[in-house]
This record gives sequence, structure tokens and C-alpha cells, in this order.
Amino acid sequence: MDLQWLMAVAGFCFVTCFTPGPNNTMLMASGLNFGISRTMPHMLGVSFGFPLMVFCVGLGVAQVFQAFPALYTALKIISIGYLLWLALQIAMADSVKTDNGQAQPLTFVQAAAFQWVNPKAWVMAVGISATYLIAGQFWASLVVFSGIFLIAGLCSSSSWMLGGAGLRALIGNRTWVRVINIGLAVVLVASLWPIVMELAVAHVRG
Repeated sequence: MDLQWLMAVAGFCFVTCFTPGPNNTMLMASGLNFGISRTMPHMLGVSFGFPLMVFCVGLGVAQVFQAFPALYTALKIISIGYLLWLALQIAMADSVKTDNGQAQPLTFVQAAAFQWVNPKAWVMAVGISATYLIAGQFWASLVVFSGIFLIAGLCSSSSWMLGGAGLRALIGNRTWVRVINIGLAVVLVASLWPIVMELAVAHVRG
């Protein structure tokens, strides 16, 4: 490993972590609807769950999907269905929830487990494993880029959560909260477009 490799990995990790996707959209929606303290377990679950997933993928989980591509296709379809359901839940939220509200933010375990059905997380994990793992320094490079993802994830997740919480502090009108939630739901659905197109192309070619 050298400085150039570290800079390339850090650039990949930070850019992919900060760009909009299911995790960031859901964190902003949670910050808006539940506030910082109740969203904290969700934020930490994302921040620690994704590097763990990256580590596991680097160890060879991705090879399972290469050997059995039907499993990967099934995972994508399940992921799309689950995220569409989450987008609907976000869009239907028309007021800032209180502690007495029925809706609940994701727990640490739920947020960490969500990484395994998050299409963007799979693209990132497989992409960095295929591109940046150093054959002669496998363990060192795997640990280093998993650690960089942890740092980038903490920075990104907390920023999106704080962004949602900032909107919560500024907005008390349920109409505006509904509008923002619908907007976040649309962003969440839009983030699925590349996966949907990939499945459609594969179906046509099949």
C-alpha cells in the first residue's frame, strides 16, 4: 500500500458515502421525523453495518453470487420491493412524530441488517473489493478500506441525519413536512433506477 492507493480508496469511500442513496435518504427522513437522539441508533447501525458488509464481501461473499447469479437477481428484486415499501412509509408521514407516535426509527441492528438488502451498498462493496484489494497485501488492504469506509460512513451518516434534524427544527407545519417526506420518498425511489434498468436489460437479453 502507498499514499496513492490510500488517496484513491479514501476518495472512492467518501464520494460514494456522501452521494444520495437509500441510507442517506432514510437518515434524513428519520432525522426530520424523529430527531437526533432517536435516530442515533439508526445512524450508528448504518455506519458500522456497512463496513462489516464490505469486510464480508471482501472475504468472498460476492463469489457466492457469481457462482449463483439467480440468487443475486432475487436479492435485487427483494431489495427493490422492500425499498419501495419504505418509500411509501416515508411519503405517508405527514407530521413530525413524537414519542407517543406509532412510527419508530430503525434500531441499530435493523439499520445494520438493512445493508444486506441495499442495492447501492452491494454496488459499493463489490466495486471496491474488485478494484482496490491488493493480492499481496490482502488482509491489510481489506482492513484498511473497511476502516476508511467506517470513517466516511460516520461523517456521511451524521451529516444527513443532522440535515433532517435541522429541517425538523425549522419546520412545524405538517403540510411542509408532508412535502419534504414525499420529496425524500421520490429520491429513494429514484435511487433504484439503475438497478431496475439492469434487471430489465438482463431480462431482455435472457
